[in-house]
Amino acid sequence: MQDPNEFSSEEEHLNEEQASQDTITKVTGMYKDWFLDYASYVILERAVPAIEDGFKPVQRRIMHALKELDDGRYNKVANVVGHTMQYHPHGDASIADAMVQIGQKDLLIDTQGNWGNILTGDGAAASRYIEARLSKFALDVVYSPKITEWQLSYDGRKKEPVNLPVKFPLLLAQGAEGIAVGLSTKILPHNFIELIDASIKHLKGKKFTLYPDFPTQGIMDVSNYNDGLRGGKVRVRAKISQLDKTTLTITQIPFGTNTSSLIDSILKANDKGKIKIKKIEDNTAAEVEILVHLPNGISPDKTIDALYAFTSCETSISPLGCIIEDNKPNFIGVSEILRRSTDNTLELLKGELEIQLDELEEQWHFASLERIFIENRIYRNIEEEETWEGVIAAIDKGLQPHIKHLKRPVVEEDIVRLTEIRIKRISKFDIDKAQQKIDALEDNIAQVKHHLEHLIEYAVDYFTELKKKYGKGRERKTEIRVFDDVDAKKVVIRNTKLYVNREEGFVGTSLRRDEYVTDCADIDDIIVFTKEGKMMVTKVDSKTFVGKNIIHVAVFKKKDKRTVYNMIYKDGKGGASYIKRFNVTGVTRDKDYDLTQGKKGSEITYFTANPNGEAEVITIHLRQAGSIKKLKWDLDFADLAIKGRGVKGNIVTKYSVKRIELKEKGVSTLKPRKIWFDDTVQRLNVDGRGELLGEFKGGDRLLIVDQKGLVRTILPELTKHFSDDMIILEKWKPNKPISVIYFDGEKERYYVKRFLVESPSKEEVVITEHPKSQLELVSTDWRPMVELVFAKQRGKEQKPNQQVDLEDFIAVKGIKALGNQLTTDKLKDVIQLEPLPYEEPEEVPVESIEVIDEENVAGDDKDDKDDKGDGQVSMEL
Repeated sequence: MQDPNEFSSEEEHLNEEQASQDTITKVTGMYKDWFLDYASYVILERAVPAIEDGFKPVQRRIMHALKELDDGRYNKVANVVGHTMQYHPHGDASIADAMVQIGQKDLLIDTQGNWGNILTGDGAAASRYIEARLSKFALDVVYSPKITEWQLSYDGRKKEPVNLPVKFPLLLAQGAEGIAVGLSTKILPHNFIELIDASIKHLKGKKFTLYPDFPTQGIMDVSNYNDGLRGGKVRVRAKISQLDKTTLTITQIPFGTNTSSLIDSILKANDKGKIKIKKIEDNTAAEVEILVHLPNGISPDKTIDALYAFTSCETSISPLGCIIEDNKPNFIGVSEILRRSTDNTLELLKGELEIQLDELEEQWHFASLERIFIENRIYRNIEEEETWEGVIAAIDKGLQPHIKHLKRPVVEEDIVRLTEIRIKRISKFDIDKAQQKIDALEDNIAQVKHHLEHLIEYAVDYFTELKKKYGKGRERKTEIRVFDDVDAKKVVIRNTKLYVNREEGFVGTSLRRDEYVTDCADIDDIIVFTKEGKMMVTKVDSKTFVGKNIIHVAVFKKKDKRTVYNMIYKDGKGGASYIKRFNVTGVTRDKDYDLTQGKKGSEITYFTANPNGEAEVITIHLRQAGSIKKLKWDLDFADLAIKGRGVKGNIVTKYSVKRIELKEKGVSTLKPRKIWFDDTVQRLNVDGRGELLGEFKGGDRLLIVDQKGLVRTILPELTKHFSDDMIILEKWKPNKPISVIYFDGEKERYYVKRFLVESPSKEEVVITEHPKSQLELVSTDWRPMVELVFAKQRGKEQKPNQQVDLEDFIAVKGIKALGNQLTTDKLKDVIQLEPLPYEEPEEVPVESIEVIDEENVAGDDKDDKDDKGDGQVSMEL
């Protein structure tokens, strides 16, 4: 048998082991020492650039290695990477990636070979295949060894710069992005020329404003840029234009994307049903060209907005200006970065001038000593000296009578240098040439002193020279605009069908055996009205119960004041009938709203939904009962004001209604809408931005004429996009003639025609089809005047300019007419003049009822109660 003591000792051992496993180890020291050391290292030595030169450590070491290897020829990138590893304690892959990023910015490194493509996202070739050397700009701006502060490399074998003496706001030109531990930085790139202009303005004490500029071009909204500080935002869009009715072309892309990621986002949006496309072609090479082919029947304008709403064609970038200053991270804006960079450049230029002045004065000092030494034959005094000390003393003694004009005392090192002058040089010494050299040095010293005394002007000249030397081809690439917000619900492709089961009270996209209502999208809301006078707004789903006996269902548009609901309801069983007109601008989703007074047995007896505020005329039929004299009369909804959904309404009759019939369809009772065109964003709006085009009623249209001679009229939809070649955009007046002067390519003559647009929905080209035919002038004035400037013909006198009244010159004809020849002489120019006076006929005003804001006397939470403030005027006869 086993000894019991063995069990007890083993048990004690297990208990001790368990106790040791349960011991809690505090990590306070580990956190304070290890983690914070690591975080500090990542922040200071890897991820965040320094304010002094705009470089991260790896970038600075790459630039230093390139300078050491620089002999004017290209070096293999692999060789540069290997040389950089003497200074950078990390792997070759990280160095090569950082070097490729610098090279792709096309500023500091002159590249050769396949360095990748920022437009397509293609990577660079292996570092053994591609080559690099410093650009001329880098050699001029980045290096100045005499004013560079040096430190030992990580292993103590080499010296590397603490910061490179960059005399340019390089950090803002290249931008920077990095993720450290606990913080990150994202400084967007800015335009080369604009940075120089801003630096010059700062030096002169003027204000300046900086906005990003991206190598991928695109369109940018900087309304919320916030000087690149935390909390700011930049919206960037691709440049999309309409190639034809079924093709869109993307020629510029947002910063941070490439053609591959952009196309992927478009395909995903298509798969989800947000947009509808046929196929995509990527023809990108040196310039971006993505062709988006649309199916027939899909609006190109709407698709452009949908691309902005649902794909990477619009992105939002949040800048974060974080830099290293005094070995600490600091958050500052781009304006402050530029000011500090410019001030640093000023100090660097001053340091270079001071060193240059010291060197020139030293040269002048020795040149003067040399002349004294040779001209006064002081070298003969050393012939009898036998010791070195005697030689030094003899020369010093010989110099004393002649050195009073020198700017500093003569030291032993100066005398030693004099002893090193060769006899051949002494024998060929030319006093005149020596004096010329001294005079030239004095001129240079005076010039440098002048620069130091006028340092601001010198710095301005320095930046101006940089702009002149390197600014060509570096103009702004990204266009600055103000973006309109795209309403996703207005532009989403409605590729889902909505169905309704009216009796059972279900709506949804899966009820395919029931009644089809409309096409919808999965982000839409729908509004439903039931016979009992209830209303609900709910999100589109596969199947939703909203209440039995549905009388109307449609896609709901928030803040829509133009859709007006005309309604008559019976107030309880056997109660009076009330009439009301209202709109629904905003509600709480999935909440039941009672449009009646809430009595049991209330029901809607007449209901219409009118998208443009139409007001019909109806006929009321009463049941024969008692002594009722009038059983039938007409009622016009236009006599009622449009109010909120919670109003009680006006009494129609207190008797029982047999039926209600539609007598006459209504017209809109809403005021015409004022519409403006904002040239900045090339969009229509109703917010008062841009040029007022006029007041538009239901059927009013816009007249558009473009540079190709295409004339058309369209309905003024706020989502419409307009091309840059549009030359006429105004409210179309059917009785107002359009005057056109064009050059006919076949006959090589100018023709004039005046016409009316005969078919509003049809596009017409008003110039001939010859490829050389071109539109010269379009006028929509009632009585247009032009001036003809004739070309000078050889051997003939210059024909004087001639003014032409186009109304008198030609009558109004058909739009397809060739027109009359304007002149047989060759024309140099056709100038449009002020039109002749004309009193335009006044339009007959249309009576209208103003749309007022939603009125709800009882409050939003008391919709179902009576509106005591509404008058109850009987409308029965």
